[in-house]
Amino acid sequence: MLSGARSLHRQLLMWLLLPQLVLWMAGAYFTYNLAARYANRAIDATLSQASRALARQVKPIDSGLFIDFPRAAQDILESDPEDRVFYTVSSPPGQFILGNRHLPAPQMTQPDFGEPYFYDAKVPSALGSTTAGSTDAVRVAALYLRYATASTPDQTMLVQVARSSANREELARSILVDTLLPLSGVMLLMSMVVWAGIRAGLAPLALLQRKVEGRAANLLAPIQLEAAPPEVRSLARAMNDLLEEVNHSVMAQKRFISDAAHQLRTPLAGLKSQTELALRDATDPALSARLQRVHESATRSAHLVNQLLTLARAEPESVNLQDRQAVDLRRLARELTAETVPRALQAGVDLGLDEADEADGDDEALQVHGITLLLREALANLLDNAIRYAGKGSTVTVRVRRQDEQAVLEVEDNGPGVPEQELAHVVQRFVRATQDGTGCGLGLAIVREIVERHAGSFQLHAVGPHGLLARASLPLLGKGKPGAAKY
Repeated sequence: MLSGARSLHRQLLMWLLLPQLVLWMAGAYFTYNLAARYANRAIDATLSQASRALARQVKPIDSGLFIDFPRAAQDILESDPEDRVFYTVSSPPGQFILGNRHLPAPQMTQPDFGEPYFYDAKVPSALGSTTAGSTDAVRVAALYLRYATASTPDQTMLVQVARSSANREELARSILVDTLLPLSGVMLLMSMVVWAGIRAGLAPLALLQRKVEGRAANLLAPIQLEAAPPEVRSLARAMNDLLEEVNHSVMAQKRFISDAAHQLRTPLAGLKSQTELALRDATDPALSARLQRVHESATRSAHLVNQLLTLARAEPESVNLQDRQAVDLRRLARELTAETVPRALQAGVDLGLDEADEADGDDEALQVHGITLLLREALANLLDNAIRYAGKGSTVTVRVRRQDEQAVLEVEDNGPGVPEQELAHVVQRFVRATQDGTGCGLGLAIVREIVERHAGSFQLHAVGPHGLLARASLPLLGKGKPGAAKY
């Protein structure tokens, strides 16, 4: 995946939650404006009543205007410092008669007499304020009235009543908070639902990822996702098509190797026989040396062909076609060790079977679920590897024992062994720890393939002061799942 690419889960979360956040902010903005509008309506209604009530206290008389506004009423209007009320009466407009001189007049060219006009304004802060030149926001109601006296028949009077905007803003904020708190809870709940929905929607992709990541490199069987959505099934179907093409290519290569090995067995066997006959009849030492090298090469080639055929039988496709049955590892080890003793004696190797468990009374059969031919081939390769590389005068010991729920097969020798850093490499195909002998680098790789095909594990361990221990662990019959190995 590209380093700059973001996960699909994060992208979906971003594209679903970001619009919700934008809508939440837009909702907060419109909620505040709506709350301020309704607060203005409430304040405007009180200011309208106050301005009309104040206008009724100013009565025209013959000599001018009579103001019936007791001091007690003024004190009531100005008593609350948190909700200050300002008022001004001027006639004509601009000539102060009563109230606060600093209340600004409305910006109107054609006043509508008898109907209050509402606007926002600024007035100097209360006396004693520590901030020089500070102002307070107020909501003002301006009421233009006509009146007449004996000396002045057509006069205009302006009555202004203002109220601090602090309570209005506090009311708008309260409405905003009371609205956004449950809305925020709904948004949080919706975000959790969206997150859970994304996880549920992407679950088939996570399942597909686990199915692909949990596979061995050589498992090319189709991916089964029948219950997944169509989009994921289409992706799985495309991957299955690719796996099928790769499988066909791999099978073609394996068939070629198997067919080539089969075809080479007969001429190599004939070549070995002819060189053996020629060696018996040859009298020239130089010719005998050349024939001996030809015979060794033919023997090594025949061994390589046989190993290739065994490796082909150990491949998953071949294993799946062979019947499994209960195999007694103890009996198999006894039989194969006895059969290999003559070859070990010929090579000068002391080969034996350690039956300490049977001597202790543990003579129960150690049965595993597997293919007898392949398990026999695995043990044969371990014995061949030990006899071939341990060297003359060495000792090779075979052990079969129970360990927890597994049957453990071990072949140990006291030969030169393998360097610690090379133990992990010599179990790979065509890798040899030494160039001595006639091996082809497939014996231990075949053992590993067979053991893994039987859901077991295979390791090599260095033995002090020198030597090598090969250990294969297989699940006992009924303790493991037959065919549970990952191919």
